[in-house]
Amino acid sequence: MKKLMALIISLVAVIGLSACGGGGGSNPPPSNLTTLFLVDQNGFSYGGIPYRCDSMRDWSVTAPNGEFSFLPPDNCEFDFLGLDGDLFGDPIVDDIVRIVDFDYGGKGGIPYACESFGASSTYNDGSFNYDIDDRCVFYL
Repeated sequence: MKKLMALIISLVAVIGLSACGGGGGSNPPPSNLTTLFLVDQNGFSYGGIPYRCDSMRDWSVTAPNGEFSFLPPDNCEFDFLGLDGDLFGDPIVDDIVRIVDFDYGGKGGIPYACESFGASSTYNDGSFNYDIDDRCVFYL
């Protein structure tokens, strides 16, 4: 009888513990999660750009299609290390980086500040000024 009781208690404990937490269930993304894209002047993606937003714990990188997501009103910092700000070796013409939506419409009027540039806001086409290897925070 003792063995049978111990077996029943063990079975109940195993079933009870297997139903608790740690499961593979995933939480749906928040409803106000916003997705934008970094592209060049021709609409080609800037994938692999490091960024971190207020709602994120760790740094991430833009997806191969330039996609990044955030929770408004996040401030998102982008590290443009590796972008030389110099299009085709012309010191007057910068590489163009634009922030666009799903339809490639420029996101103008976004306030931002870069380490070496100062504060401004994005142009109507979503482009902005930055210097070589700059870090910029966008107030999204």
